[in-house]
Amino acid sequence: MHNQKINASAKEICYIAVCVAIMAVCSVITIPLPGGVPVTLQTFAVFLCVGLLGTMRATVAVTVYILLGMIGVPIFSGFGSGVGVILGPTGGYIIGFIFSAIISGSLIKVFGEKPYAVFLAMIIGLLVCYLTGTLWFVGVKSTFSWQGIVYAFTACVLPFIIPDLAKIALAILISNRMKKYIR
Repeated sequence: MHNQKINASAKEICYIAVCVAIMAVCSVITIPLPGGVPVTLQTFAVFLCVGLLGTMRATVAVTVYILLGMIGVPIFSGFGSGVGVILGPTGGYIIGFIFSAIISGSLIKVFGEKPYAVFLAMIIGLLVCYLTGTLWFVGVKSTFSWQGIVYAFTACVLPFIIPDLAKIALAILISNRMKKYIR
């Protein structure tokens, strides 16, 4: 019986590590958009991990991903790394991934795993990430004002809404097909 607990823990650690690797790879894959703002697959990876691992393990994976990037592993968008990325204008969106995992996973646990409930839970998690990142962006780039918030929303959220909704749908589709092998 003791070996089963160790194997289960080792298996969980492997799942978390694989999700960290997926987030790292997805963060450096960029899709250019008109206007020069690229789309990465970071949010796809975060929601895929939530769909596959559930709240706690996905939150651990996201946290490990962020910590690795903070200590210098070049796994943030554009092969970025370091505390400066987190303290910079878009660092709030990266920190927001933790809240997305917690909130999305918790809502899925409460409302069940029907596709519409999962989609809605992930949208709410995404909105929290947007809010965290936008407030952070405004705080770093300027003083808090309506103009600053509108600018941050226009530059950092608006171009990503449709791509992020598509990434959530894809994450749900893939996680639904794969989770039978993980859980």
